[in-house]
Amino acid sequence: RKIIFEKQWFYLDNAIGHIYGTTFEVTSGGNLQPKQEVEETTTEAKEAGTDNRNIVDDGKSQKLTHDDIKALKDKGIKGQEIVQQLIENSTTFRDKTEFAQDKYIKKKKKKYEAIITIVKPSTRILSTMYYAREPGKINHLRYDTLAQMLTLGNIHAGNKMIVMETCAGLVLGAVMERMGGYGSIIQMYPGGGPVRAATSCFGFPKAFFDNLHEFPLSQVQNLLCGTLRAEAEESALLQEESNGLSEEKQQETEEEPAAEAPMEISPAEEQDAVDIAAGDVECKENKEKENKDNVREKQIKQWERRKKLKEAAALLREKNADGLIVASKFHPTPLLLSLLEFVAPSRPFVVYCQYKEPLLECYTKLRERGGVINLKLSESWLRNYQVLPDRSHPKLTMSGGGGYLLSGITVLLERGSADCSNSEALKVEEPSSKRCKLQDLPC
Repeated sequence: RKIIFEKQWFYLDNAIGHIYGTTFEVTSGGNLQPKQEVEETTTEAKEAGTDNRNIVDDGKSQKLTHDDIKALKDKGIKGQEIVQQLIENSTTFRDKTEFAQDKYIKKKKKKYEAIITIVKPSTRILSTMYYAREPGKINHLRYDTLAQMLTLGNIHAGNKMIVMETCAGLVLGAVMERMGGYGSIIQMYPGGGPVRAATSCFGFPKAFFDNLHEFPLSQVQNLLCGTLRAEAEESALLQEESNGLSEEKQQETEEEPAAEAPMEISPAEEQDAVDIAAGDVECKENKEKENKDNVREKQIKQWERRKKLKEAAALLREKNADGLIVASKFHPTPLLLSLLEFVAPSRPFVVYCQYKEPLLECYTKLRERGGVINLKLSESWLRNYQVLPDRSHPKLTMSGGGGYLLSGITVLLERGSADCSNSEALKVEEPSSKRCKLQDLPC
């Protein structure tokens, strides 16, 4: 199929079989051809000016018009030759400084040379792409903030992680990449099903998804209270099946012809009617087979969904997760207070939010509740630098904010005879060793 990227269209058929990092050149017809490395000539940069103050950008310095450049493209002239002709037909190129000439050449090459490099997908590349193009889909989660989340969450192979995110699956994919297919991940999702658009872009092998489980947020409180309503889900699924069967019956009754009064029919017409009736019977039989196959497929999918739900519920009931990652568009306080119940003591948790105020409220609630230590609310700060010979400096434009992170470590929370809805913690006495030291002090 046709791929459109940066105002350039091409087909990826010729890229199959090449290694990642191969550079291709887009030829006529959108075909890709591996680009051969050619030593760049630097003859045009020999003559350079010392100052740009006398150069006026009035649009008259370039002799080639838009129609001339289009004619060169139609003739099949490569982008490198077009750039060379633009340099030769520019009246102000030789008066520019060496740095300005390099900038001009780089800009024209990007515009006229159709060169594409295919790289292996990674967390850094995908997070940078999403943040630059569609930051709203990932809740404006910047790539340096995502890196801090993975570090603070102590993500490594063999972990049992709980991930609650509404970032199109980017955070989930980053956790899966860091774990390398070892360990287990339980994705908590709102609504009808998990969203994994960005996760599919990582190109993980099938084995990575064997240890990936999913559990709906709507069933978390029922699981905590021990009243997980699997029967309610089964009845809803059965109701969907019955609705589908009733619709099929209605369609069949509508398709049946109404009874008509008897009429005189010739033998030829009678034979045609018999053939038509036989064809109708075959069509009905085919439709019945298709309906049965559809019902079986639905039943298989529903059985798989129930099996996955039971497996995820069994993992959560153990309450021994090695970490918790939350990065969602919902308020973090109720999510964190409920999901921390499934995390084992002395394990890290990280919560991301685009704004500071919800995390401040979450910080206060956790302090009142107890059961956590080393609570830390931080804001990530990033500035890009241009690193080039004799002109390294911070870039003029920078990101205004990368969001906020609330991190901490769980500890054992002692409770009295409290119900699942009661979250009040008992006051913990001071250690006996500390009391003894205070008592031994002289008056």
